[in-house]
Amino acid sequence: MNALLSVSDKTGIVEFAQALHALGIKLLSTGGTAKLLADAGLPVTEVADVTGFPEMLDGRVKTLHPKVHGGLLARRSLPAHMAALAEHGIDTIDLLVVNLYPFEATVAKHGCTLADAIENIDIGGPAMVRSAAKNWQDVGVVTDAGQYPAVLAELQAAGKLSDQLRFALSAAAFNRIAQYDGAISNYLSSVQFDADKQAEDYVPAMSAFPSQANMFATKLQDLRYGENAHQQAVWYRDLNPAVGSLATGVQLQGKELSYNNIADADAAWECVKSFEAPACVIVKHANPCGVAVGAHPLEAYSKAFQTDPTSAFGGIIAFNRVVDGAAAQQIAKQFVEVLMAPGFTPEALEIFKSKVNVRLMQIDLPENYGAVRNAIETKRVGSGLLVQTADTHELALADLKVVTAKQPTPEELQDLLFAWTVAKYVKSNAIVFCKNGMTMGVGAGQMSRLDSARIASIKAEAAKLSLQGTVVASDAFFPFRDGLDVVVDAGATCIAQPGGSMRDQEVIDAANERGVAMVFTGVRHFRH
Repeated sequence: MNALLSVSDKTGIVEFAQALHALGIKLLSTGGTAKLLADAGLPVTEVADVTGFPEMLDGRVKTLHPKVHGGLLARRSLPAHMAALAEHGIDTIDLLVVNLYPFEATVAKHGCTLADAIENIDIGGPAMVRSAAKNWQDVGVVTDAGQYPAVLAELQAAGKLSDQLRFALSAAAFNRIAQYDGAISNYLSSVQFDADKQAEDYVPAMSAFPSQANMFATKLQDLRYGENAHQQAVWYRDLNPAVGSLATGVQLQGKELSYNNIADADAAWECVKSFEAPACVIVKHANPCGVAVGAHPLEAYSKAFQTDPTSAFGGIIAFNRVVDGAAAQQIAKQFVEVLMAPGFTPEALEIFKSKVNVRLMQIDLPENYGAVRNAIETKRVGSGLLVQTADTHELALADLKVVTAKQPTPEELQDLLFAWTVAKYVKSNAIVFCKNGMTMGVGAGQMSRLDSARIASIKAEAAKLSLQGTVVASDAFFPFRDGLDVVVDAGATCIAQPGGSMRDQEVIDAANERGVAMVFTGVRHFRH
């Protein structure tokens, strides 16, 4: 058996080659890999000695030769193929171990030049991988160091690779080639090429949206069904998911996550990690039904639950702090579908042991609380794809423009910032009443802003919460004064809205007439 090893990432390659040699497998290699194996005392044959041609063009040409590709592509079951090998003095290559030039890592570096990017486009590696993967019935192709143990286990046990493993390795190889070519395509399609700047140190300007978008994901989980029982569904994860995103979480206990669980959990997690103070978010049907900050998780949860206890039943709960025993004892009194946090104390885990159906998810927080899962958001529409940068805007006190005679109090300003953050995660039209770092009423997803305001008031009344002295955040401007009148009638004394309506002055006049404060944020937060 002959094995050709040519790797850019040399992690574990010496140990793997030593194990292959111990099994009597002949080692072929190229360039730096060959030198590394030889320095380790392994007998290795340079590919140049096999092909009769030296590496040339700074290593760009070394394996593109019939004695390499013939050895990979020949079908052992076809006498004509084997006769051709014999006629031309070509040995079979039964195992190929290749990982590719680090193109993705290169272009991810700040200040990457176009020349560096181009030079890190592998040619010979993908060509060999495709040849070996196509001939999977006869050749095993290894494209990742994580595959070494499985390959060695079968070789040591049976002296050959099973059809099942070779086929799996082939599929993984073609996946890797697709990802690699997609990364190159994305990069080159994003380059804003300037023909006048072709020096070696030329760092091109890059577009946020390439002319061709190649997006890759791996299957994380088959789901029992989709949004409804008659729909099929699966959960995919980005190839390189961001730390602090739902897809990087670990389920500690509970039933299998459903399609709706995942969608709602994502909404809750994205909202809760926007707060620096200890916070709790309760979500139902992708909308926050209760959000609060507190001195500790128990206080945050208790306040969030008060907003809408009815909707909280069967909800999704997220914390941005480790859940302790005190919070766990309180949460365990209600029916909860999913509970997420950066961690759980042993006491909390013990409390939830008896709640075997509760899905506990542990997710690391990103380094900065305001970080979002992705820089880009996508939405499927018919035969197309809508793509946008994520809504990462964070409002600061300095951004607020007071437009009324009455000035907000310091306490109202802090509650406005809190309410505005919550409103960003509420489906439009969004109206959010808040006070003392707690949502008091949430109106979401209505065709009319007036209806959202009325629903928020109705929910507060049902929860026996007074809206007197609350602040209100509206995700978009009030087109008429009637929306402002509704929230002021409910008890609001301070309002935040984007501004920008042709009737802004009418709404400002109404606020002055009603004796309330109002600020313009200059930005809206539609969420459809």
